[in-house]
Amino acid sequence: MNKQAFLDSLRKNLSGLPQEDIEERVMFYSEMIDDRIEEGLSEEEAVSAVGSIDEKASQEERNISQSHYGIGLIVLLVLGSPIWLSLCIVAIAVAFAVFVSLWAIFVSLAAGVVGGVVACITLLLYGKTASGLAMLACGIVCAGLSIFMFYACLAMTKGTMLLTRKIALWIRKCFVKKEGA
Repeated sequence: MNKQAFLDSLRKNLSGLPQEDIEERVMFYSEMIDDRIEEGLSEEEAVSAVGSIDEKASQEERNISQSHYGIGLIVLLVLGSPIWLSLCIVAIAVAFAVFVSLWAIFVSLAAGVVGGVVACITLLLYGKTASGLAMLACGIVCAGLSIFMFYACLAMTKGTMLLTRKIALWIRKCFVKKEGA
């Protein structure tokens, strides 16, 4: 098959696409064939090296439909940004507040340990043994709870970091396409 027959057949197979996209693709393949002819191949060899018309037409239709879908998605994202961006900011703020609150509970329990021990010593010095022992018991309870809370906060922090990484990779995947695709 010669160059002109290949290009005419490609144009015919792409007839369902917008005219400017068809002309752009035909020009691309015309230049590709010309480059191969300049490299020393005959016209028929250059055309066969490009590949089959059906394969190239279906490939180009997929590429064009994906690029139009990408533009439509971008337009929807921009138009919907007042809603989805506000909701994302609120979700991040709530998650951050929960995160900080749980760490604040841990710090409060750890401070309760110190406060319980100091109160115990102070009350024992003033001769209030029962109250001193009660404060020591409160300090020990706070110590146990702070240990559990520390591990819970640590697990929550690791989970948050993992979730953040997955979200970042998902966002990156949405905007950066693989070379093979």
